[in-house]
Parts: sequence; C-alpha cells; structure tokens
Amino acid sequence: MDYDGLLTLATDLGYGLLVSGAEIYRVEDSMKRLMFAYGIDRVESFVIPNCINISILTPQGKTLTQIRRMPSHGNDVDLLARYNDLCRRLCREVPPLEEARERLDHITATPRHYSLGIMLLAHYVASAAFAIFFGGDLWDAFCSGFCGIAICLSNELLSHAETNPYFDTMIGAIVSAFLALILVHVGLGHHSQYIIIGAFMALVPGILFTNALRDVMVRDMVSGISKVGDALFIGVMAALGTALALGLAGFLGV
Repeated sequence: MDYDGLLTLATDLGYGLLVSGAEIYRVEDSMKRLMFAYGIDRVESFVIPNCINISILTPQGKTLTQIRRMPSHGNDVDLLARYNDLCRRLCREVPPLEEARERLDHITATPRHYSLGIMLLAHYVASAAFAIFFGGDLWDAFCSGFCGIAICLSNELLSHAETNPYFDTMIGAIVSAFLALILVHVGLGHHSQYIIIGAFMALVPGILFTNALRDVMVRDMVSGISKVGDALFIGVMAALGTALALGLAGFLGV
C-alpha cells in the first residue's frame, strides 16, 4: 500500500474539515478513523486551529509524518457535512486508495462560493429578523436589513483587498451603525438601537464560539482557549466599530 498517499489523503481530509469550520476533536477523530479503516493501528494526531500534525507507524515499522498549516478561514456547514459524510463512507466501504482520492478531490474541487445576491438576501433577512426579535417594529426591521446589506458589501469589498479579518469586522460595524443612524435621522427608522443590534448580529462569531466551547468540553484546552480569544476579539472589534460610528454621528450631529 502507498502509505504516503494514505497519509496525504487523511491530512487533506482533516484540512477540508478544519477549513469548513469543524471542531478540533472531529478533525482528529476523522483522520484516526480513516487510518484505522485502512489497517494503520498506530496513529497520532495533533490539531490546533492553524495547524494539522499527523504521524503514523506503518506495518513495516516506518514512521511517516505530515504537517499542514491552516490559512485564515470561515465556516461552510454544507461543505463540512459533505466531508464528514465522505469520511464515514470511506471508513465503511474502504475503497481503493485511488478511488478514495478521487472522491475527496471531487468535493474539494466543487465551488462553494455563494453568489453575491444570495449573500445580500441572507444578510437582509437575518438582520431584519433579529431587529424584530429584539423589539423593533417593521420599519426598524426594514432599515436593519439594509444595514446588514451594508455589512455584506463591506466584507465583500475588503475581502478582495485581503485585509485583516478583525479590521473587516470593525469597518463593517462602523458602516452599519452609521447607516442605521442616518436612516433614523431621515425618518425611515424609529429606534436606532434595534436597527443597529439587528445588523450587529451578522458580525457575531456564533459558530466559532460554539466550537470553542465544544473543544473545551472535550478538554482540547489549547484550541478551545484560542478560539474563545478569537471570538472575543472579533466581538470587541465589532463593538469598537459601533462605538466609533456613534461617536462620529454625535460629532456630526446626526
């Protein structure tokens, strides 16, 4: 058997899971299960949010190791489910290594970028719904939806500039909050606080914080604490952006 190819397959699977937003323990467990299915009994994996490290001992007594550094990434629940389903199928069916590689490459090659129209619609609906949830009226929801669209457009423009994601969050919060205050000032919205918080929820790193807590619960403390810190810093930048917008609006008399 091509153990180097098998190790690369497991590493690529772990990479796909992690870049899709999987929890650390899920990535480690999936790679180990894949190795066990193909007859490798000695497997050690160590995963943190920005690095994958996996080592195996072949039946011939040779140690093989791969390390993969992770780039900054977001979340894609649909892609995560597809990688997770592939892992279960490979462990159950144990196809030839070439076929397993083709299945993984097919998922990896599938474009997963949603159109700008879909993202704008999602931001509008989510922001409007949260505005009503927190106590706003229909006009507040109407305005909050446009603030959500402003966040989406801001993130899309800044993503092409490859700026720091924390900076992107702060700019999105500034644009959204300032637009909310303008909409209230011209009479379209009634309660700026509900409009702002509705759109603000689009910036909250909910999946990241949830995964952090799940990692802590399974005692992956390094990964869990790292993700908690990341989530909290994103929240701080969103709050800072909102505060800057409120200060600027007050200075301009909006």
